[in-house]
Amino acid sequence: MSTRGSDFIKGVLVGGLVGAALGILFAPKSGKETREDLAGMADEFLARAKDEYEVALEKSRRTYETAVKRLKELERSAKERAGDVEETVDELAEKSRDGLEEGKGRLKKAFEAGVAAFKEDKEKTV
Repeated sequence: MSTRGSDFIKGVLVGGLVGAALGILFAPKSGKETREDLAGMADEFLARAKDEYEVALEKSRRTYETAVKRLKELERSAKERAGDVEETVDELAEKSRDGLEEGKGRLKKAFEAGVAAFKEDKEKTV
């Protein structure tokens, strides 16, 4: 429960107790009437406290459900992004392999051409 909500409930409880005590002290009634009034005020106070508790509990439940829903959405989004990144990395790795193979092939051809040119030049000078 939030601090603000718990402070409100504490205020309701303290206010109810103070009001009840002042009502008893200044009531010009007989003991029986005072006890009946006290019982009625206690019942009313408990009913209000129960209502406030249920409201706070419902708000907490809704907040929790909203947070869980948002976290699930974030998890799904993160998984999608991770999949996209993985796919991009795979594509880049494939392109790098292809480029490496192509470069290796060109280097081999260039080396072979160089060796052939060297042999040809050597044969011309002999």
